[in-house]
Amino acid sequence: MLRQLRQRQGRTLREVSADARVSLGYLSEVERGQKEASSELLSSICGALGVPLSQVLRDVSDQLALAELQEAALLSGSVSADSVPGPDRLGIDSVPDRVPDVVDMVGV
Repeated sequence: MLRQLRQRQGRTLREVSADARVSLGYLSEVERGQKEASSELLSSICGALGVPLSQVLRDVSDQLALAELQEAALLSGSVSADSVPGPDRLGIDSVPDRVPDVVDMVGV
């Protein structure tokens, strides 16, 4: 999720790690799921990406809920593996590339 956000913004690991004040190597490991980040670190990374932590957590929660529903449907035999769509085919909104500025929201 974090890697997707960073890449959609066209930013490098170096840029985001500097803005988040975390080592480049550690950020890379967090993005690849090799390290678990604390809530403080996640907040710092989200801040560097300009995306609210709550939005990232909500998106991850939605993806997890979808995976759980798909697994339950597959285990119950009510659907075949071929008929279970991925999140991209369900129209699930992804985290925005950035949080709009107040100016963007009020149209000034």
